[in-house]
Amino acid sequence: MSDAPTDHDLAPWIAAQRWYAAKGGSGPTLRTLSTDDDTRLVLDDAATGAVLYQAPVVVRDGTVTDATGDLDWVRGLAARIDADPESLRPIGTVTAARVLSGEQSNTSVICDTEAGEQVIVKVFRVLHHGDNPDVTTQLALSAAGSSRVPAVYGALRGSWPDSGRREGTASGHLAVAQEFLPGTRDAWRVALDDARAGVAFADDARRLGSALAEVHRTLAEVLPTTPATDERRREALATMHARLAAAEREAPAVAEHAEAVRAVYARAAEAVWPDLQRVHGDLHLGQVLAVPGERGWVFLDFEGEPLRPLTERSVPDVPLRDVAGMLRSFDYVAGALARDADPVDTGTWAHDARVAFLAGYEEGIDADLHAHREVLDAFELDKAVYEVVYETRNRPDWVAIPLSAVSRLAARSAA
Repeated sequence: MSDAPTDHDLAPWIAAQRWYAAKGGSGPTLRTLSTDDDTRLVLDDAATGAVLYQAPVVVRDGTVTDATGDLDWVRGLAARIDADPESLRPIGTVTAARVLSGEQSNTSVICDTEAGEQVIVKVFRVLHHGDNPDVTTQLALSAAGSSRVPAVYGALRGSWPDSGRREGTASGHLAVAQEFLPGTRDAWRVALDDARAGVAFADDARRLGSALAEVHRTLAEVLPTTPATDERRREALATMHARLAAAEREAPAVAEHAEAVRAVYARAAEAVWPDLQRVHGDLHLGQVLAVPGERGWVFLDFEGEPLRPLTERSVPDVPLRDVAGMLRSFDYVAGALARDADPVDTGTWAHDARVAFLAGYEEGIDADLHAHREVLDAFELDKAVYEVVYETRNRPDWVAIPLSAVSRLAARSAA
């Protein structure tokens, strides 16, 4: 094998990676579209749909190796991020690097720098044309001086041939570099441990609501907002109805609640909606870090819901989507502990966390969420319906958690 592996050489290596999307098929059919500074972009014409991957590789002793584990390649990547016009602060010389284990859709590399700092560089594996909201949202927050996200150093864009576009070229983000926060736990682990130990989470939940409100306020100041027009409300509700119909087919247990859910959506259609703005888009406790000291809660991964097209994830959305996601996450803490070998009754814990979170958020935005109750109910129910389908496909023994929420939320909203 030469130092530049052919597409045929690369195929079995890509098929074995955790971030390869078409597992279970006949294997990738690759075409290299671009190779620049050892950053190789390859198109897989998979039966489930074409996917463009960023697959930088080096060859060591005749073996294809992921370049994200190669210090020289990482140094070159850091230098290109520093040279990008979007960069906010220099990374500088990387002295050591290690790949963070456990990720699937992307690859993160923790870098030690000559300046004594630690930077985490996220390399996006599946590429799309257009701005990645994980980059643009956090760039905007960092540029505004927000401490509610890891400070962004910079980002790197790339381009590749695309015969489907009029100009024949597509472009998008390849990587983003941010402050690394060692010694932290995510909010899911904090909440789970507290609930299991019988420790109230209400004070932390209130601070979490306040922190989310701060993020929403900042995003509304630095990125575009727009009124929730009749057309945008219809689009959002149409997506909810389509998800419900799909859930009825795939998870028949939803069917007995479907009419009650549709009634919630109908009330939301007539309700007052808040202005639309940039949001997190896929918020839950696992997307928040507990940073020791005064900094408190820090939010991660602003890519939005993975199943939504990239273009949809970058446009102004309903901030209540994030609120609903966090409310569902409290419910999952209670549901997870109820399934333990030594079950813990956390119904009161979850209720108190929910009330405190909403109070903190309302204080932070200086508004009463009761004015948007029907809209919040609709988004929370939509999230629960999504979870029913997810659990049916992936963890059938967990499906009772979101299914009971569908029943409870529909009944409560009708009260």
